[in-house]
Amino acid sequence: MQRLALILAAALLAPLHAAQAFDLQGHRGARGLAPENTIAGFAKALAIGVHTLETDIAISRDGVLLISHDPSLNPDITRGPDGQFLAARGPVIFHTPWAELQRYDVGRLRPGTRYAGQYPDQQPVDGARLPALAELFALVKRAGDPKLRLALETKINPLAPDDTAAPEPFARALVAAVRDAGLATRTSILSFDWRTLQVIQREAPEIPTVYLTARQRWLDNVGRGPATPWTAGFALADHGSVPKMISAAGGKVWSSFHGDLDAAQVKEAQALGLQVLAWTVNEPAQIEAMLDLGVDGIVSDRPDRVREAMARRGMPLPAGIQVTP
Repeated sequence: MQRLALILAAALLAPLHAAQAFDLQGHRGARGLAPENTIAGFAKALAIGVHTLETDIAISRDGVLLISHDPSLNPDITRGPDGQFLAARGPVIFHTPWAELQRYDVGRLRPGTRYAGQYPDQQPVDGARLPALAELFALVKRAGDPKLRLALETKINPLAPDDTAAPEPFARALVAAVRDAGLATRTSILSFDWRTLQVIQREAPEIPTVYLTARQRWLDNVGRGPATPWTAGFALADHGSVPKMISAAGGKVWSSFHGDLDAAQVKEAQALGLQVLAWTVNEPAQIEAMLDLGVDGIVSDRPDRVREAMARRGMPLPAGIQVTP
């Protein structure tokens, strides 16, 4: 009976998601303006005004769901207890207790690095720590907007299986946390590792899944023919296109690296009933190009710039929300 109720809830919610206007997502909060994946960064995105807060989920050695893009502490943004930037990659998060991770400061970009050069407008927040997912849930509830959504990415790499939890326990832990927070109808779960999404579709049909793809030299999770370790057995050779792969996998939302998208793919995906998101779209020309393609949403480190482009086109804008981090 419980599973039937969840399926019915998902069916009732589907038209709402389909009818939802353009989805502006703040990537890792608002990485271009505030430290990524910090409570201060999420509060900045809310103040600017976004529909969705997008972020990355990891698990500590003692089972705490927390927010981090990297499987190990990134020296470009991390200072140790001595106040100095790490000389190299820090400990693997999955192998490190939560209390130990809380000793590191992630509130400032390391000066002079290529990474810092990408975000010259980011303002530091010294003392920022890796947040627990529960802290983000609390912030969203304090924001008080029932339309505000979360997009939570499971950070799993099938090529480095010892560095993260396995797909099934990871997915189940995340689903349990979202349900316990009462946010299942306001959350989507996304991943480059489609095995996670298959688990969620089977066990939590009320939570929408988002299929992430990149087809670049630095990451190609789709491949050019046979199934890859990322795609849960679905192969491009069997379906002919990425939208058809995702549709066959049971997906309803495709989130693609913006440089991989063209008008034909967007049209094909939408004809299959898929919503199309483009990530990570930061430069004004890129933003305009994605809007011209007719994508259903943009994931951006600079939601302020996306809002400016939306305003010029007369698109409705989400309200800014002032909330204390």
